[in-house]
Amino acid sequence: MAGNKPSAKLEKQPGTIPAPVVSSPAPARGRCLLRRTVLVGIAAIATFYYVGSLVCQINREINAQQGLWLAKAFGGHSQKGFKHKAAPFGKVAEEIFLAVPNPASALATSRQYATAPHLAGSEGDYKTATDFLALLQSELGISASSPLPVFPAGSSESRGATLSITSSSPSKPSAWIDVYYPVMNTPLDRSLEILDEDGNAVWAANLEEQADETDSDAGKYADAVPTFHGLSRGGEAAGKLVYANYGRKQDYDALVASGVELNGTIVITRYGGIFRGLKVKGAQDLGAVACLIYSDPRDDGTVTQENGYEAYPNGPARNPTSVQRGSTQFLSIYPGDPTTPGYPSYENSTRTEGTNIPTIPSLPISWANAKVLLDEIEEGGGNRTISLVNHVDDRVIPIWNTMGVIPGYIKDEVVVIGNHRDVAHCIRAAWVLGATDPSSGTASIHEVIRGLGVLLKQGWKPLRTILIASWDAEEYGLIGSTEWGEDFADWIDEHVVAYVNLDSSVSGSSFYSAASPSLSHFMRSAAETIAHPTKPGLTLWDATKDKGPLYGNHIDAEALSVYEEEQAQMAADDLGVNVLGSGSDYTVFLQRIGVASTNNGFKSTLSDPVYHYHSVFDSERWQELYADPGFLRHVAIARFLGLQTLRLADSIVLPLNTTHYSVQLDAYLDKVEQLRSSMALDVDFSSLRESISSLRAASVALDNEKSEAESELRHLIRRIARRKFVRDHIRKAWCKLRKIFRKPCKHRKHEAGEEYGHRGNEEHARPRAGHAHPASPARTIEGRTVKPRVGRWAGMLKEQREREHGRDSADKHVRGQKCHIEAHDGKDKELREAFVRAVKRVRAANKKLVAFERGFIHPDGIRDREWYRHLGVAPGKWLGYGATTLPALTESITFDANATMAKYEAGRLKVLFDKLAEEIQV
Repeated sequence: MAGNKPSAKLEKQPGTIPAPVVSSPAPARGRCLLRRTVLVGIAAIATFYYVGSLVCQINREINAQQGLWLAKAFGGHSQKGFKHKAAPFGKVAEEIFLAVPNPASALATSRQYATAPHLAGSEGDYKTATDFLALLQSELGISASSPLPVFPAGSSESRGATLSITSSSPSKPSAWIDVYYPVMNTPLDRSLEILDEDGNAVWAANLEEQADETDSDAGKYADAVPTFHGLSRGGEAAGKLVYANYGRKQDYDALVASGVELNGTIVITRYGGIFRGLKVKGAQDLGAVACLIYSDPRDDGTVTQENGYEAYPNGPARNPTSVQRGSTQFLSIYPGDPTTPGYPSYENSTRTEGTNIPTIPSLPISWANAKVLLDEIEEGGGNRTISLVNHVDDRVIPIWNTMGVIPGYIKDEVVVIGNHRDVAHCIRAAWVLGATDPSSGTASIHEVIRGLGVLLKQGWKPLRTILIASWDAEEYGLIGSTEWGEDFADWIDEHVVAYVNLDSSVSGSSFYSAASPSLSHFMRSAAETIAHPTKPGLTLWDATKDKGPLYGNHIDAEALSVYEEEQAQMAADDLGVNVLGSGSDYTVFLQRIGVASTNNGFKSTLSDPVYHYHSVFDSERWQELYADPGFLRHVAIARFLGLQTLRLADSIVLPLNTTHYSVQLDAYLDKVEQLRSSMALDVDFSSLRESISSLRAASVALDNEKSEAESELRHLIRRIARRKFVRDHIRKAWCKLRKIFRKPCKHRKHEAGEEYGHRGNEEHARPRAGHAHPASPARTIEGRTVKPRVGRWAGMLKEQREREHGRDSADKHVRGQKCHIEAHDGKDKELREAFVRAVKRVRAANKKLVAFERGFIHPDGIRDREWYRHLGVAPGKWLGYGATTLPALTESITFDANATMAKYEAGRLKVLFDKLAEEIQV
């Protein structure tokens, strides 16, 4: 019945129980959404991880290949080997290098060079030159040749070896020996006697050092190189003896003021304070007929027998028979061959009478002999006549500079690193064994070369070319370096951006550094990177505060004062880096040509074991026992020297701080104004001060420009490298896909990324006048060298025509391969043009930085010593070793007391500074 049918709708009845809730599809959709969320999250994480990994991979690739990209930026050509293997560069290269120098190797080298004497110009000296050549060949991968590449200076081979470094495009290291022919001397016979009234000898000095088998090398070679002065005047003299203390200008002035007559006398002075040759000059200028120079134990600080220390070889105090040999050249007048001032000493060079050598004879003597002579002129002494004989053989003697080159990508910028080899051999040169001077330097430079060799074997190539020089005859008066510098002065001026010098590495415990002020920050930064050789947790720079461990109750007050004066002569700036005076091979680079330079090493202090300078007791035993047990300091210097070389060679912008230099100029002028006030001279320096201020402002602007230029180039390199990386990966993926369908990609014959190579550097590869390239059919087209293929001249010409019509053949080849991504779209062209501009901007900044030091060179030089042309710093006229800042101006006050001359010199400086400010303007 219809009435009994259920209702279509269930109506809720009051009091009824609600129907249970039945599961609906909504929870299923929720689980699905959860799964999707998880999957999306996983995918996002995976994508993020992949992208992050890709970015890290890109960054690693860019960092690993930064040397390649900088090579392309500055070199202009693709380099084989980089495509498949990244070469070490930057911090990576530094770490590899720093791991190479080691004490055992340095010790072996020291023993090789410091255990036998060889006089400069001898067969032994020549052997050390060829030994160094063999070292360069073996470590730098240079093929040995027969006959040996030994070239007389001035020959086409010698000239070509240096000039071709920048006039051609050498791809491999090379090495050779240049032979110069200076006038030097060797000892014949000598004597020193006290004569009675009848002219008979009542005492004769033993002029040889006394050594025994306690130090076997010293005992064996005590008389191998006689005690004499290099470049001393040969002759005989007799006269009364006069003591002149240190033989400084103030010492001679004091004698004259007290009424002492020096005319016809023999002067005796002690070593210290100034260069030995100037002691002789001072005596000569006042009419003395000869000069004696001795080593006084009072100048040994606390390490004396008076303080209870035994004399060497039984202890660290001075051996009383030790004698300091050395050159008596007037170093502050001019260095180098006395007979060829300002020009190189070729075998057939025109000779002049040297004006930087003595006209009176001299002899170096020991404290044991000096005591007898000083007693003779003490109150109550005999004050008898002294007779001196110094016979020498003056003649032209060949010397050998050994040179090695590591070509860089920037062909026209060269970093020179040099160390003198002579006397080290004890240098095998003039002053006996020379375990310190200069064999310690030779041992360290040996480690530097080994480190550079390791880098080369791993594919490294410096941005800038590195020239390694082993100078000869430094001990006679910086002859090897000076003659080479005079020989290639124009080339150095045009191409050398910095000179890194090493003389002796270790003679004591205190580290020192000296440099052009523009390199002060650079030097300190590098020293703070190297670990202290003996004190964990400290740096090499901290060793500047180190002193020797040997103290005592007695120290000579005057000796202490002179020691402090000598330190002040180095005029350390507020960074603690000393100013360069002279006495080593940087002289011709800095003070004649204007190349920013450095020098460094460990020096002896007044509480270190006595360093027997230029004595037979500067032996291997003394070096190993007292100077550097373990040879850790030798290694620290090698690392420091190598780090300087790498950073100068591989930096995009040269690490020259011209603003610091300009600030130092203000400090130099402050000293001059103090001298002016003390001399009561009426000279106004306000105009000069304004010029320094303008120079500093121009330098600050250059600081900003060089920083922005480097940042721009680095940014572009990363952009281009990322672009290349992405293209390469897309191509690889595309090629894998094609391989699945059996249509593999063909090999690309051009090197990817080459399209960004710098094309604005062709002018640096052009042959300069008089130095043409060897004939070659190779052609340079759009910045790349294209060599003709034998038998396919038509193909080559076709390629050239295609290029001339804008259809690059390599690009045409690429377009034929569908797997390649077009590399010459509008964006690429834009990047390439920006890249070229950035490179030119960096090179322009570097040129201005190099010009800063050159800007202190004046063609007229310093009055009375015109060889020195740097008006910012020079060896002091009466110092030799020590530096005088603003030398021409300073000496017009200190020596001339002449207001007119001071105004003239201030005017010369103002002209230089104004011109320099204009030259570095950006």
